[in-house]
Amino acid sequence: MTITKHCMTCQTADRILGDFIGTMAYETSHHRVEKQKLKCGFGQQGVCCRLCSNGPCRITPESQKGVCGADADTIVARNFLRAVSAGSGCYIHIIENAARNLKNIGEKKLPIKSIQTLNRLADIFHIKEEDPHKIAYQIGEAVLKDLYKPSYEKMELIKDLAYGPRLEAWEKLNILPGGAKSEVFDGVVKTSTNLNSDPVNMLLHCLRLGISTGIYGLTLTNLLNDVMLGEPLLRKVAVGLRVIDEDYINIMATGHQHSLFAILEERLAEADVISKAMEAGAKGIRLIGCTCVGQDMQLRGEHNKKVFSGHAGNNFISESVITTGAIDLIVSEFNCSLPGIEPLANEFMVKMYCLDDMAKKVNAEMLPYDFEDDRDICEQIIKASIASYKERRKNVTIHIPRNHGDDDVLTGISEVSLKNFLGGNWKPLIDLIVAGKIKGIAGIVGCSNLTAKGHDVFTVELTKELIKRDIIVLSAGCSSGGLENVGLMSPKASVFAGEQLRAVCESLGIPPVLNFGPCLAIGRLELVAAEIAETLNVDLPQLPLVLSAPQWLEEQALADGSFGLALGLPLHLAIPPFSTGSKLVTQVLTEDMKNLTGGQLILEDDIILAADKLEQIVIEKRKGLGL
Repeated sequence: MTITKHCMTCQTADRILGDFIGTMAYETSHHRVEKQKLKCGFGQQGVCCRLCSNGPCRITPESQKGVCGADADTIVARNFLRAVSAGSGCYIHIIENAARNLKNIGEKKLPIKSIQTLNRLADIFHIKEEDPHKIAYQIGEAVLKDLYKPSYEKMELIKDLAYGPRLEAWEKLNILPGGAKSEVFDGVVKTSTNLNSDPVNMLLHCLRLGISTGIYGLTLTNLLNDVMLGEPLLRKVAVGLRVIDEDYINIMATGHQHSLFAILEERLAEADVISKAMEAGAKGIRLIGCTCVGQDMQLRGEHNKKVFSGHAGNNFISESVITTGAIDLIVSEFNCSLPGIEPLANEFMVKMYCLDDMAKKVNAEMLPYDFEDDRDICEQIIKASIASYKERRKNVTIHIPRNHGDDDVLTGISEVSLKNFLGGNWKPLIDLIVAGKIKGIAGIVGCSNLTAKGHDVFTVELTKELIKRDIIVLSAGCSSGGLENVGLMSPKASVFAGEQLRAVCESLGIPPVLNFGPCLAIGRLELVAAEIAETLNVDLPQLPLVLSAPQWLEEQALADGSFGLALGLPLHLAIPPFSTGSKLVTQVLTEDMKNLTGGQLILEDDIILAADKLEQIVIEKRKGLGL
């Protein structure tokens, strides 16, 4: 488990984090990536197939078909669809649990944090009920009913949630999804041995999965969470390892399902819990955000100030959070919870609980979330955290790098809070774009990885390059964690922007990089884009808007990317999605997609060249609008 101090680690955009990791006597992902530098070329190109016992088969110039006869196009498309299916399934699992939680709130008449969002959803779903709890129940029921439809029955809510011109385009392409869970099921079946061999058919299925992922797993999950947890509100916060306070009992939260923490957040703020913590010698019990659930907690932090300490960072910071010694309990409920946290939790005597069987960690105690009795789970977590604090604090050394992160990050940005900030409509933003003071918009979204030049390196440097060119950046996902920890989401970051964008930021008191929170908030970016497009009376592909997921990591990111392509948006990746072994698949994703949906996959591993390509697209879109 232990390694030599100052051993080689991967590059990181976060210099202070890099210094902290460099002095560790413990192995983290930042160390292991150096040992995994040698990659399988067949895997990288997507031309390795291990679906049957005749394999694994790999496509080479000398052997251009597998034993069964599948060629590179079939194998690559099949691998890609299987990955998108898995990624979509993750998001559909999240929206399913959110809908169950909303039903539970309606049934039990529990607190509703945003009546405004509830009524907004009631209008979208055409619910004519006045009792808010009955509305909540009916919304949850309607979502579940749609998710559980067979694949041959089209989902109904999508007609009220999707942007009109996009809906028409999807209908023409016959890619409107049936029941989301069934579409995932069909995607997995379709990629099994000796079934589908048509690459185009499989790529179209990816678009269907992208639509159900984006509209339901992303956009709708945010809205349900707003009802249960409160709408995001603009505020300034601290981020990074500095948010950890050793005077409190600290629970590190990892995952994606914020609604599973709703009752715990309320309970930790109650007087009797604080009293119990004080009896143990602490000031109270705090939640430390890590991964996307931490971003979501940060987004809504105005509603839980007493309990939420702040967001420490993305998935590849979670190991460092534990090594501060100040974490007393870990509660995880979904993915981005690295296996690497397990040995560190053992080393630092930190007990782990898992709330969702989908994300069971090997050394964690399973504490299945109970929709009927979620308060009992809270009591177990509280009791365990206090016991852990009393036992372990006398046996560990605490070291928190107080200079890590930033203390001036603007958070709480959503499609609602941003529009309210602009005066209740998008005209001020549109006017700035028309005048050229903001050249265009770039969504820097998705994961962090350690291979695209290092931890957050591509994300941070591409963002700097784009804002220098007067392109404002909106971020959602683990990318946000990296960008905020290096100071790019603070108003003081305007110094990195081009002259025009800098002037806008300084006049409005905003950073040139706006933090929309977790990867789920990619759905919020879609809402912003759709409302701007509707104001201009154009379709989404006409906007001076580009996307980049430069350091995508997981299969979920490929489902996100499929949504971006279905929306008709240019999408940049620094690392290909294991697709370059097929000329046909590459051609469809990078060129033919323009004629299908208006979207385009851009593969570029050079930061400056990537910025050049994205800027050129923005300029072309501006010309198309007559700007």
